[in-house]
Amino acid sequence: METHITDITHVIQLAVAPVFLLTAIATLITALNSRLGRIVDRRRILQDRLMNLAGTDAEMIVTELQRQRHRGKLIYFAIFSAVLGALFICLVVASAFLGALSAVDLSKEIAILFVLAMVAMIVCLGIFLREVFLAVSGGSSIYR
Repeated sequence: METHITDITHVIQLAVAPVFLLTAIATLITALNSRLGRIVDRRRILQDRLMNLAGTDAEMIVTELQRQRHRGKLIYFAIFSAVLGALFICLVVASAFLGALSAVDLSKEIAILFVLAMVAMIVCLGIFLREVFLAVSGGSSIYR
């Protein structure tokens, strides 16, 4: 019985770092969600303006609407990648506990899950960086 308590205590100690990583991912998802909300609000404003305009002004608004749609898709995929990374981290923690409780060596599986979580986060941050670049480089008239 003492061995299992020691194993579980050790797993809890090892699970602290991934739990902090989950907190960081949740904060990132909150920031991404806020950006998505701003994009949606901006698209609504542009759609209202488009109904009242015609000619060249309408073309400019249609172009900006397309940019906003592209930015929204990027943010969606960034959120998807962040959530996927969070799920992999949860699986890391759960696998660590299952391995300790069942005395099965799951170290390779845990390492693979952690690497997958990091890949998902790298993808998320890369997509986020691309969306920020689009926003600053003319994707929205508020930056001009």
